[in-house]
Amino acid sequence: MNTEIVGIIAMFVITLIIGLFLGKYIANVYGHKKTFLDFIFQPIEKLIYKACGINPNRQMTWKQNMFAMLSINLVWLVIGFFILLNQSWLPLNPDGNPNMSPDLAFNTAISFLVNCNLQHYSGETGVSYLSQLYLMFLQFVTAATGMAAMAVLFKAFKEKTTTELGNFFDFFTKSMIRILIPISIIVAFILSANGSPMTFEGKDHITTLEGQKADISRGPAAAFIAIKHLGTNGGGFFGTNSAHPLENPNYLTNMTEMVTQMIIPFALVFALGFYLKKKRLSWTIFSVMTIGFLALATPTIMNEIHGNPLITQMGADHQLGAMEGKEIRFGSAASGYWSIATTVISTGSVNAMHDSMMPLSGMNQLLSMMINCFYGGCGVGILNYFIFIILAVFISGLMVGRTPEFLGKKIEAKEMKIAMIVALFHPFLILVGTALTAYFPEFGAKTLNNPGFHGFSEMLYEFTSSSANNGSGFEGLGDNTPWWNISTGIVLLLSRFIPIIGPIAIAGYLAQKKYIPESAGTLKTDTATFGFMTLAVILLIAALSFFPALTLGPIAEQIQYFSK
Repeated sequence: MNTEIVGIIAMFVITLIIGLFLGKYIANVYGHKKTFLDFIFQPIEKLIYKACGINPNRQMTWKQNMFAMLSINLVWLVIGFFILLNQSWLPLNPDGNPNMSPDLAFNTAISFLVNCNLQHYSGETGVSYLSQLYLMFLQFVTAATGMAAMAVLFKAFKEKTTTELGNFFDFFTKSMIRILIPISIIVAFILSANGSPMTFEGKDHITTLEGQKADISRGPAAAFIAIKHLGTNGGGFFGTNSAHPLENPNYLTNMTEMVTQMIIPFALVFALGFYLKKKRLSWTIFSVMTIGFLALATPTIMNEIHGNPLITQMGADHQLGAMEGKEIRFGSAASGYWSIATTVISTGSVNAMHDSMMPLSGMNQLLSMMINCFYGGCGVGILNYFIFIILAVFISGLMVGRTPEFLGKKIEAKEMKIAMIVALFHPFLILVGTALTAYFPEFGAKTLNNPGFHGFSEMLYEFTSSSANNGSGFEGLGDNTPWWNISTGIVLLLSRFIPIIGPIAIAGYLAQKKYIPESAGTLKTDTATFGFMTLAVILLIAALSFFPALTLGPIAEQIQYFSK
């Protein structure tokens, strides 16, 4: 077997094993059960609660939890906007990077706030060390925000009938102190030991082997890279992201970063089963997600291994065609696997140029973000999948003549309306944004480096990445313009908070309802049959929403290849 394929299988298996154990630990953390690290973390938590005036025992309704989430996020947004607009005169700017323009600061502050990290600036040349540190802070808190929201969902289905859904600030603090920070320290140590810089000194002045003088940017990169993957954020410390040799020095760091960005999405699926004591349900959900992931990853890996057939017809080795836009250190198979993992999970980091991959590989990357519920990001993956569970329960109930129920609660008109709004809002943002940009040439055509079908794919990818809170891009696009900064910034805000508030609202309404014990007439949601039904609903909505747009972009480009 190809050694690159063996490496991919190893990464997936390692992630699964770690995810199982981490899922059990996370369930205990959110369930306020004893863990082996309590003696370290409890004193820290108590100190934080006392300093911030938080009563972790105070129970909140779903509305109070969401108000707390939105309020604290607004504060972080204002601080981030101020720092980016004034970074030139603020401290920790040894390289003298200038202030951001208002539209770019608007986009960047929002992007890092919403766990997307869509970067319209170029990494190390666009921000100071102070800005990098604040953006790293946002990478921690935005991941903890999604995880805390998911914990509220867990709480809603734990109790038979309740309006008390935990405490957002308690869940948030535990996510930070007990999960994100400890694992990030371990990952940062591995990266630093393998060559990623961790310093506050400015550029290093070197002489190359050819005798040329060069300045190499440095900074506190190892810590930034660790949380960017663990928190499924994805923003690169350096402009070329994890294709940069200081962000991703070797194959060991490549595996580390790949596993790191997948372990929390994996773990949260299993945490659901441990928390609710319904392990079979979590395995059903994980199986559906994995089938979807493999259906996207397998053809992408094969496409990138074989490369462009037109290059092969010219007499070149097909492996040469496959390596355009990729790192020799990692190979085409590992880059293809990364490209789907990072778009399925919503990390958005890259170790190769997505813009250079085969058209159908680009289509699979787009589909990963359009579907937006196979594993997903920190917490929001479960929330997105929950919407499709509600839809599948309702449709299945109508088909078999049973009352639509999920975990003992009836699914009624109010829940269905919210679920449909959330499910359709994602394609609405993507398709409307792309259509407006394509219609006005000063917004779209003049910012493209590639005309025709591929240029349309670049525009479609940018809005898809924004709406999916992903952050990766087809980087032939000149996206640092007022239109792209403002339009994607608005999409980022709407696509982050509505898909969080919607599922929590549904869970809150269901939690208030009378619990109905399971009976012979109950539609079971932890079976292979229901899993298949959920997958069918996911694919049906994705196909109806996005197939016409994909036909105008990557599908048309692929047909064009083979028509020559």
